[in-house]
Amino acid sequence: MKHFVFILTILAMTCRVTAQSSASSKREIEFGTHLEAKAQIKESRNLAKILTEPGSSNWRSTGDRKIYYHFPDADADIPYRVCVPSNWNGTSKMPMVLFLHGGWNDESSYLDQNNKQLVKLADQYGFLLVSPLGYKGAYGNALLLPAVFGQPDAAIKILSERTPQKDSTNILSEKDVINVIELVLNEYPVDRDHIFLTGHSMGSGGTWYLGAKYNNYWKALAPMSGPFVQESTYPWEKIRKMPIFISEGKRASASLKSSRQMADWMKKNGFNIEYKEVDADHGGMVPLILPDVFDFFKRNMENEK
Repeated sequence: MKHFVFILTILAMTCRVTAQSSASSKREIEFGTHLEAKAQIKESRNLAKILTEPGSSNWRSTGDRKIYYHFPDADADIPYRVCVPSNWNGTSKMPMVLFLHGGWNDESSYLDQNNKQLVKLADQYGFLLVSPLGYKGAYGNALLLPAVFGQPDAAIKILSERTPQKDSTNILSEKDVINVIELVLNEYPVDRDHIFLTGHSMGSGGTWYLGAKYNNYWKALAPMSGPFVQESTYPWEKIRKMPIFISEGKRASASLKSSRQMADWMKKNGFNIEYKEVDADHGGMVPLILPDVFDFFKRNMENEK
């Protein structure tokens, strides 16, 4: 019976993603996809219930895990990484950090670099670390260089070049992230009041986009060197009260000016932000700023006490 339900679910989701990729309905965020956030969360939650198997040998396993799940809309088995803090007692709720990688990388690239600095920081601070692949897209965000904050003409040009195929890929990318979130929430006892989102470059664009569209998930955001936001169409009110830590490299020539403009604009308009630059280029800024990112997340847990 469960197998039959699974097949029906695959067929329904396949039909739905085809319809969504060609839909003409209003987008929740202009530079994003036609997916409706509440409906996608519900769909991903249902998928997680079908796929997860409580009581299996791998259920709630500890350590650094690479997991595959079957993604019906893509008809493929998709990987994601989950790193469980070593001090977890097996029952208590854990705060969670969702990390979005940059372009031309995968779910493991940033976690394995710099002697697994990201994994070690998550363990040190006691966070459950989750890193999705994001399928083959940019987590639903259609903006890319030079369409950064403060460059409206570049954004208009990039968005005018969208195609059904590009939209379909971004739909799958966004779905993959929400699927992974719900799979992890279904398996592990996550402290849902303390789920944090961060990412670098393309992953920073994903942080801005998913941070607002799925704002009810997040306690705080930490976008790193990737201000891919269209000022005139971004739903700013959804993140107005959310703590946000923007970081940038002083030698990141493609995004530095825009990140500074965004930070200044948000401060003037009363947003709850912190901004920091480090002396590095676009890629080199990551290992320098990651300790600050985790410190920021930790502080936003401790400030409630």
